[in-house]
Amino acid sequence: MFARRDFPFEKALRKCDMTFVCEVKRASPSKGTIAESFPYLRIAQEYQKAGADALSVLTEPVYFKGDDRYLTEISHEVSIPVLRKDFTVDEYMVYEARMLGASAVLLICAILDEARLAEYLHIAESLSLSAIVEVHTEEEVAMALKAGARIIGVNNRDLKTFEVDIAVSERLGKLIPRGTILISESGIQTPNDIARIRNAGANAVLIGETLMQSTDKKATLKRLKHED
Repeated sequence: MFARRDFPFEKALRKCDMTFVCEVKRASPSKGTIAESFPYLRIAQEYQKAGADALSVLTEPVYFKGDDRYLTEISHEVSIPVLRKDFTVDEYMVYEARMLGASAVLLICAILDEARLAEYLHIAESLSLSAIVEVHTEEEVAMALKAGARIIGVNNRDLKTFEVDIAVSERLGKLIPRGTILISESGIQTPNDIARIRNAGANAVLIGETLMQSTDKKATLKRLKHED
């Protein structure tokens, strides 16, 4: 059905010691509406110009006020790979992500059992889609590795309490073998946070609210990269 291709999202995250996935996000369950004005194409283009290695685009409509069209339009406007950020709960959504223009999908261990995780990973692989397998606990790390995840995203935010602690990446990073891409997600606000995450073995960070709340995204990303 689909022509095979390389895995551009995975390639982008392997190109240097610390890469940056910048998120196009209008709202979140913990903060409500983050951006009243939401020129998503301009935001995506600004991220790319600022040196983002990849983008994360929210398509979930209820809690994050996302939309599939954001992903489709952004994927046509930028040259860097794009993650479809959504609650993937059905195999159809993996195929759909590919059709919408995504280079990667999100698979969350907290909402998937082992069988479905392995199945969705296999489908993504067959479509040349990368998959970020998101974890928050030691048990979920084991589940992700058993399923064959090549990219593991450690969510520093507890999905039940919404509390954020970068120490989660530091603790779980020790369990993730070299060669597996480790992305630290949530709560990243300062160069010191980046340094802690790098020391924990992470290859990448996914940054949303810090950038979305910034009036100068290029300057903020430059500061986080410690390029001042």
